[in-house]
Amino acid sequence: MKKTAASQSRPACAHSVARQLALGTLALAAAGAQAQSSSVSIYGSIDQYFNHMSSSSGARINALQDGKDLRSRLGFRGNEDLGAGLQARFQLEMGLSTNTGATADANRAFDRQSWVGLSQEGLGELRIGRQNSAPFTRGDYTDFTARTLGSVINNFGVPARFDNDVAYISPRWAGVQVEAHFAQQQASTTSAQVTTPIVQLAADYLNGPVRVGYAGLSAKAPQKSVIDAAVFYHYLYANYDYGQGKVYAAYVRSNNIASNANGNDAGSVLGNTGGVVTWTSTSVNRTYDIFQLSADYRVTEALRVGALWGRINDQSGAGHNASGGAIGAYYSLSKRTTLSALYETLRNSNAAGFRPAGSAALGTNFAGTDVNGRSINGLQLGVLHRF
Repeated sequence: MKKTAASQSRPACAHSVARQLALGTLALAAAGAQAQSSSVSIYGSIDQYFNHMSSSSGARINALQDGKDLRSRLGFRGNEDLGAGLQARFQLEMGLSTNTGATADANRAFDRQSWVGLSQEGLGELRIGRQNSAPFTRGDYTDFTARTLGSVINNFGVPARFDNDVAYISPRWAGVQVEAHFAQQQASTTSAQVTTPIVQLAADYLNGPVRVGYAGLSAKAPQKSVIDAAVFYHYLYANYDYGQGKVYAAYVRSNNIASNANGNDAGSVLGNTGGVVTWTSTSVNRTYDIFQLSADYRVTEALRVGALWGRINDQSGAGHNASGGAIGAYYSLSKRTTLSALYETLRNSNAAGFRPAGSAALGTNFAGTDVNGRSINGLQLGVLHRF
């Protein structure tokens, strides 16, 4: 029987519809795959240096050490695209001592960071877990060393990271980015004497060559504490990029320091390990002002030199004062490998006991009578490799 034109068109129409459905299904599948794409990367650094230091007491140190500029570390970070500008993110990071191959903290695998979060394009990012503090992440804005070995502000100390931290980091709006943290320190008991929240706020303004900002934290004393005083750390900074380098100015006001056996001023009230704050140190009644000026200059594309000077002033009148400075040079063999040389000096008043500190605490350092009231000079030669 002869087929009509209508009957001949049906298979063609059916084939066309089936093809469109198939293409549509493939498009949806591709879109879904793109929306749910994820990536995980491994990163880290190895920072080794030779350290020669001398104290005015006559003591000497010659040692191979870890963490002059960038603490040796191993980390994992990743993200998953959830679609519509929403991403899930995470970061796990552990410190390492490459002298021995040991982890920086024997009690936890990821001592530096362990958080998960969500970010929304145009709205910002929410993170939950162990995180770096707002003052700590602004080291690059402090001085030419990025607030590591040689930095007077680093010798005073900076609260680095806390457990149980909920953080919000905004996008940059009209040059301004804001950041807020709330870290509830926890213990195995519900006693008010062993728990306290640590609140952080920060704002950073960037406009062409100019950057200015603030980052700070505060922790009120728990009820029935031996010492009823809040611990605080307020940090102001300003940078100017003049093309061949930067000029840095920084100021810190804080009472987050405590005496211990190594020196008159060698500890922190708020521990970076996230442990319980007992509020028994009378050091929180002493406030310090730290001033620092720095500049660097790019001699060539590979070679950068810098210098800084700073002073620690004890506002309590107890005379826990110190001053110091540093000069350094950094030569990039590649984008990943840098050679460095640094000379620093730190002069304690008779009542003070500050010590040099790097990106990692010095494995071998002066203590006691080699620190208190002493002047300390150091020369370091290092190599840093990032991967």
